[in-house]
Amino acid sequence: MVGRTWFITGSSSGFGRLVAEQLLERGERVAATARDVGALDDLRRRHGDLLWTARLDVTDTAGLRTVVDRAFAELGRVDVVLSNAGYGLFGAAEELTDAQIDDQLRTNLVGPIQLLRAVVPHLREQGGGRFIQVSTYGGQAANAGASLYHASKWGVEGFMQGNAHDLAPFGIGVTLVEPGSAATGFRVGGSRLPAPMAAYDGTPAALSRGIQNPALPSVSDPAKVAAAIIASADVSPAPLRLLTGSDAHRIVRDALRARLEDVEAQEASAATTDLVAGA
Repeated sequence: MVGRTWFITGSSSGFGRLVAEQLLERGERVAATARDVGALDDLRRRHGDLLWTARLDVTDTAGLRTVVDRAFAELGRVDVVLSNAGYGLFGAAEELTDAQIDDQLRTNLVGPIQLLRAVVPHLREQGGGRFIQVSTYGGQAANAGASLYHASKWGVEGFMQGNAHDLAPFGIGVTLVEPGSAATGFRVGGSRLPAPMAAYDGTPAALSRGIQNPALPSVSDPAKVAAAIIASADVSPAPLRLLTGSDAHRIVRDALRARLEDVEAQEASAATTDLVAGA
């Protein structure tokens, strides 16, 4: 008997690929989408009809809606949507080109927004479901040399958190996954760098230039992260955030503590701008 059906973007690599593999081994059905569906041929050979595939570029909104509608029509039901497609753009803001900025935001922010908008009518009609968005610890913390990447992730986190409130009445849960470092190929194959400017040599922003070094250490086991993502779909109510990796936990905790200290220090000064009763 087939279990749940998952719809996954960015299924050809990284966490999307690992989640698809583990689900198929468990006998669950997967609608796997990717820009290169040929990369999924081996899964098709092993798992046959459990795997449904479609070519999808999340920056193509019209194409995205077509693929989503076709998946629900042909599969009958989708229980969990995993929005995994994305990449990292690193470098100082001044170093980035307009085209690089546009593509980063279209992929990491607009793509997930349009994916959620496309699937929600179907999830509402079927009485509920889950939407899981792969973010990063960098959705709550920020490093030098990654301002655009953080902008895309902080933006998608705000959008998804708002939708967690909006969609709860329909039985649709929303979860943000915030991984730490894991050897998924994200740094080497899934990150991009602009042409460096000499002005940033020796500054904190220049540290991002080493992001593609394959020797950089990782903390998390990617397969364990994939298993944690799958397990989160069984938790009720849906967890709003899922941190994976001790590094992610430490970095987010420290960032939130620093932000809270800054907020608490302004309690009295913030109140000085309040309206005065009777004035």
